[in-house]
Amino acid sequence: MSTPKIAVYSLSDQDLKNTTDDALPNYLTSLKFKQTHFLADVRLALGYSAVIIAGVTFYADYKLGWNATKYWTLWAVIAYFILNGALTYWIWGVEKGKIFTGEINDTLISIASSVTKHKPIYNLHVRYGPPGKEPQVLKISAPFTSWFDSEGYFVSTPFQQWLATEIPAVGEADPQKVHKGAEKTERENGKNLPEAAVDGGPTPSGARSRKSKNSR
Repeated sequence: MSTPKIAVYSLSDQDLKNTTDDALPNYLTSLKFKQTHFLADVRLALGYSAVIIAGVTFYADYKLGWNATKYWTLWAVIAYFILNGALTYWIWGVEKGKIFTGEINDTLISIASSVTKHKPIYNLHVRYGPPGKEPQVLKISAPFTSWFDSEGYFVSTPFQQWLATEIPAVGEADPQKVHKGAEKTERENGKNLPEAAVDGGPTPSGARSRKSKNSR
């Protein structure tokens, strides 16, 4: 059976981040992490509500005319801008780049990702701990070259090993992927990142994503 591939047609930092972001929740859910979709559900509800209001207002104005609908149009416009303002706040003030929220074995975990422009380093902000207690916070990072090969393919095994090594809750769920040596420290410090990549220089072309034979 052939290995599935996800095509990425450019190696911009955002493309690398998006491909990696997609792989992270797939890996965690394969380890029996229970993902919660509350943040995404609220975002979709706010967005669709604004679209519905705009659509209904346009239809009413088209059918009934401006004079018959101008009072309701005023309130519809106000509601539309309130919903869009709430959506903007939700994305930037609440979600804050979160790509996974969930739990496993009474441990809550949330993970947010980010990249800095022209610096191909993947940054994760991790919060985890039991419900009702102050969560532990981890900030970890590694170069994308740790799991993208020279042909531009995403290789899942080194990425999963990095997560299992750096995040205790993941390591407990998948102990076979935990590195025993000091390799994680080198990746954390970006020692295996080519100098040209740090300076925003050449990177492999034609990015594509693939799972290794050992991936879950």
